[in-house]
Amino acid sequence: MTTTVLAPLAPVGPPQAPRRSLGAGSPLLRFIIVRFLLIFPTIFILVTMVFLLMRTIGDPITAALGGRLNAQQLAERIDAAGYNRPLIVQYFEYIGQVATGNFGTAISDGRPVSELLLTYGGATLELAFYALLVAFIVGIPLGMVAAYLRDRWPDAVLRIVAILFYATPVFFAGLLLKLVFSVWLNVLPVAGRASTRTELQMGRLDNRTGIYLIDAIQLGSAAAVADVLQHAVLPGLALGLLTAGVFLRLVRTNVIGTLSMDYVDAARSRGVSEYRLVRRHAYKPALIPIITVIGLQIAMLLGGAVLTETTFEWKGLGFKLAEYLSARDFVAVQGIVALLAVIVALSNFIVDILAAIIDPRVRY
Repeated sequence: MTTTVLAPLAPVGPPQAPRRSLGAGSPLLRFIIVRFLLIFPTIFILVTMVFLLMRTIGDPITAALGGRLNAQQLAERIDAAGYNRPLIVQYFEYIGQVATGNFGTAISDGRPVSELLLTYGGATLELAFYALLVAFIVGIPLGMVAAYLRDRWPDAVLRIVAILFYATPVFFAGLLLKLVFSVWLNVLPVAGRASTRTELQMGRLDNRTGIYLIDAIQLGSAAAVADVLQHAVLPGLALGLLTAGVFLRLVRTNVIGTLSMDYVDAARSRGVSEYRLVRRHAYKPALIPIITVIGLQIAMLLGGAVLTETTFEWKGLGFKLAEYLSARDFVAVQGIVALLAVIVALSNFIVDILAAIIDPRVRY
């Protein structure tokens, strides 16, 4: 009689990502190099589009000072700034300046645009961080719940909520949140990044970062940290719920797709509960598409930051951009928009690399 010995079954689980090597000639290294080189034509195209769109209004001097200077003074300012030269000459000069990190100088206040990044960029970065945090906390769990309760009434409600999150204008969501939590309930600040007392305390720091949460932590004051976080709740919610709607739909769709995979069916046949399947087996694969779209969401967050910062008087790049638009200072507008385009291009590069490392389906 022959005895057959069966090998133990391998544990059932999602397919593992292959190990990535960064050695010379590796596919991952080639992918990183190609994506890095693509940054430059991307930035070149974006900066060119911004330059041409801004020039459709005419020269920036006339747009900003046309009603405040007489014809002779205006002509002198235009000649001094070089805006009476051929457009192609101005374009190549501007491209050369951008290549050296010079995004121009604002007409209304004479400040270099690159200096604005150091002064106000931290505020926009901090707001984007809060918004992404809200998007992850709200969108991912609700997406898993919607997938777990697929085609039931909670799923239908959550899908409607996702559409409302995505479709509601940021400024309207901000005004509504201010009305409810600041006016009616009076539990959160209505505007600003911190109270005057906290800002004065942070102003005495020698190594300020411009990111108020970090500066408040440097103070070593729990009251200052709490004050900064209280001011961040409403702007973070207003901007973060926009992205949370996208994440909710993505997680729901991908968890449902993962639940139909063979390894999940095998686990289900062994009596694993649906809740555990969603929590243990379908959760991580569903997060991969989130990583791939974060780059696009960063562009959306920066666009939404203009309205959010204006609504809550959150003094970041978006707030200054709105001020320069009101002043018709299109040199500053052109510089800030070009600068944001560079940030978006670099963010997409980082996200692409992370996606290539994490997602085994990425082909080089």
